[in-house]
Amino acid sequence: MYEYYYEIDHNWLFYIIAFALSFGIVLFLTPWARKVSVKLGAIDQPKARGLHKKPMPRLGGLAIFLGFMATMIATSFFVEEFRALQFVGFAVGGIIIAGLGMLDDIYNLRPYIKLFVQIAVALVVVFTGTRIDFIGWDMPAFFDYLTIPVTIIWIVGIINAVNFIDGVDGLAAGVTSIASVFLAILSIMTGSPMAVIFTITLAGSCLGFLPRNFSPADVIMGDTGSTFLGYVLAVSSIIGVYKGYALLSVVIVAFAMALPIMDTIFVFISRIIKGKSPMTADRGHFHHKLIDKAGFSHKKTVVVLYIASAIFGIIAILIALQDFRVLIIGLVLVLVLISLFYSYRKRVSNIKTSDDENENK
Repeated sequence: MYEYYYEIDHNWLFYIIAFALSFGIVLFLTPWARKVSVKLGAIDQPKARGLHKKPMPRLGGLAIFLGFMATMIATSFFVEEFRALQFVGFAVGGIIIAGLGMLDDIYNLRPYIKLFVQIAVALVVVFTGTRIDFIGWDMPAFFDYLTIPVTIIWIVGIINAVNFIDGVDGLAAGVTSIASVFLAILSIMTGSPMAVIFTITLAGSCLGFLPRNFSPADVIMGDTGSTFLGYVLAVSSIIGVYKGYALLSVVIVAFAMALPIMDTIFVFISRIIKGKSPMTADRGHFHHKLIDKAGFSHKKTVVVLYIASAIFGIIAILIALQDFRVLIIGLVLVLVLISLFYSYRKRVSNIKTSDDENENK
């Protein structure tokens, strides 16, 4: 597993420049994106399931997209392992995803239209050389035919997973930046410099957006940003982690991005049980539960989910290191934290119930 790390000469200064460049561009462009939102009428109006009490400009993701792509174009020519066709496929897909997000932020497109375009984008990525290959495993030849559908499901799934957690100010940008940092570490350990550039640039873009997006926000990223973030995470995870160990790669990356994945699975199952369409919007996400049930503030909710995301990322690193003793300790700590959180939530619920009973007397 470790031969990748020793064979690759990582240019640390180059990574820092990519991070700083994307951070600076997005930080500079975010106020401009806010003005564009107002000019184009891309405004998120207050609604029953929403958390904003006033109209909110929703094209902040345009700054993330432009900052990320500008940095990638400026730096990609200096990466020795850069594959022109792969990057062209990624860039075309990214432009389409961001464009689709902009249209949705302005006109509120139907879910099936967005899903169709996302699948088409995933096909573009697959047929320009980026896919999850079942190599290095003693599997029947039949599994080779699954590489395309598995890759499509992965890309479309991560796109929507990040989109679904974008319900609280600063959550999607923060969680994505955390996941990006851990993916960058994994790529440094076992992947390619190109993947490191992808992930570290994404982290810089997210952090450049957070000052105007953290509660109380004055702009949100909208579908333009959230779907693009999910797209970049999905593609970079494929090209960067454990070449030749596809199954292990998926497991590790799934842990690094466990929060949006778990949230999506939980919400989908919950809606299906209730007889609703999985795509029907409601207040069933983790962040809604923390606010509605546990009584957390917006800021506290975001911080708790940041911590959870970081814990899952650490577990991903431990799995990659294959030190199962440390992994067991990490899992025990996670269980302890979950227990403490459950106890705290129950205590808050009891206090609220007691207060309500006292008010009714």
